[in-house]
Amino acid sequence: MTVALETANSDTSSGRRLAEIVSSAAWDARLEPCTPAEVARLEQSAATIAEHLAGGQPIYGLTQGFGPLVLFPATSEMEQGSSLISHLGTSQGRLLSPETSRLVLRLRLNSMRSGFSAVSPEFWQVLADLWNRGFTPAIPRDGTVSASGDLQPLACAALAFTGLGEAWVRGDDGQWRTRPATEALADLGVKPLEWPVREALAFVNGTGVGLAVSVLNQHSATRLVRALSVLTGRLATLLGANPEHFHAGVGQARGQIGQQVVAGWIRDALPEGLERSEQRPLQEPYSLRCAPQVLGAALDQISFAGEVLLREAEGCTDNPITFEGELLHGGNFHAMPVGLASEQIGLALHTAVYLAERQLGLLLNPATNGDLPIMLTPRAGRGCGLAGVQISATSFVSRIRQLVYPASLTTLPTNGWNQDHVPMALNGANGVSDALELGWLTVGSLALGVTQLAAMVQPDARLSGVWARLAELSPPLDADRPMAQEVREAAQLLSEHAAELLEAPGAGREG
Repeated sequence: MTVALETANSDTSSGRRLAEIVSSAAWDARLEPCTPAEVARLEQSAATIAEHLAGGQPIYGLTQGFGPLVLFPATSEMEQGSSLISHLGTSQGRLLSPETSRLVLRLRLNSMRSGFSAVSPEFWQVLADLWNRGFTPAIPRDGTVSASGDLQPLACAALAFTGLGEAWVRGDDGQWRTRPATEALADLGVKPLEWPVREALAFVNGTGVGLAVSVLNQHSATRLVRALSVLTGRLATLLGANPEHFHAGVGQARGQIGQQVVAGWIRDALPEGLERSEQRPLQEPYSLRCAPQVLGAALDQISFAGEVLLREAEGCTDNPITFEGELLHGGNFHAMPVGLASEQIGLALHTAVYLAERQLGLLLNPATNGDLPIMLTPRAGRGCGLAGVQISATSFVSRIRQLVYPASLTTLPTNGWNQDHVPMALNGANGVSDALELGWLTVGSLALGVTQLAAMVQPDARLSGVWARLAELSPPLDADRPMAQEVREAAQLLSEHAAELLEAPGAGREG
């Protein structure tokens, strides 16, 4: 058990560090100036570049063109900087949320200050000061292959600093709206910037957009597994299911950490002394009996992905870089680590949500719900109960399967002969983000089923906490009613409840 707990503690540490990174990009967060040590590393990196330039050595982006145009010489640093972000300003589609956009910039500024990219400390501080004052580019999310980093979305962000495109502006009411970037800069009393090529390269040559989306997805997916663990415990309680399914010994015998953690979470939701009802089978269907194994496996994969994303967030994804006096042309901007981590989150998400949909099916079927009315309607024939809720949840799962198909399996070569292997990481992360929206609606659907089940089997029970709030937002179905809003509100409530449980003192992955 010692090894298991040590690994669990490690997972908790990485999860908390990711949470700190997310909170460090909040509206009221502030970036501290570069430390003297960071300034020294940046200046040493710049000196390495200067030495190579003085020696007449070719440097990508500075003396040579971009991508397959590296075969051609370049002579003007400012013209190169403008050319880089201009020709890449082709992102399209929905805008990333302002919270995501702020995290994108926070991640890129963190990479730029690490001392490998020859970035001017003065220019870095200009960007950081604007970020601190709330300047937040509006970033379209589609149009990058994530190979030389998320070039197109990051170029659109860089262009906003030059006054092109749009920026998010936060009003006194706390609501975000978009305005032309030039107006947002003018409101701050700042003239549009010009990007030197070295800083422009360091900004756009990174995995920051797919990384930001994936980090937020990882947080959401972790909350979703936590929420489903709570609902599983509540469902088992209401049905009188065999509590042996969640006994600590089952997980200890196998040794899988996620399984042990989830089983502990489920046990936390069970009343003390719960015994199997005589009306329930010795072994429940897999959607209930195997919940620790299924949700635990999902939790493990989500946690493993978080470790990869944390390393990416704390590293430098640029090209070329300097290292101990050497100039190195490489490929740190290739987003394969982010892409595969994101895909694992998506696959784990689907597994968890499919389990939720099957649990909903279990409690709506008289063959498995203890001979209660089908669809949990008290007016069978005249009423349809949760029939519509289940049909929509089934649709959500089907759509999730389409959205989390691994984007790395859709790779296409591009950019002439240059980008012949690309990860499509942001495409995948966007798909997982959309899938999570539907996943939470499935959680909300199950929450309504559990709430209606409680109203039938424990009509006089005194409720508290999250169960009381669910009962208030979804009262007993005396007559059919549209339940879309209730599903959304239940999903939001469970998300908030899961976040509170995960943030509670001592709420690590030890369960």
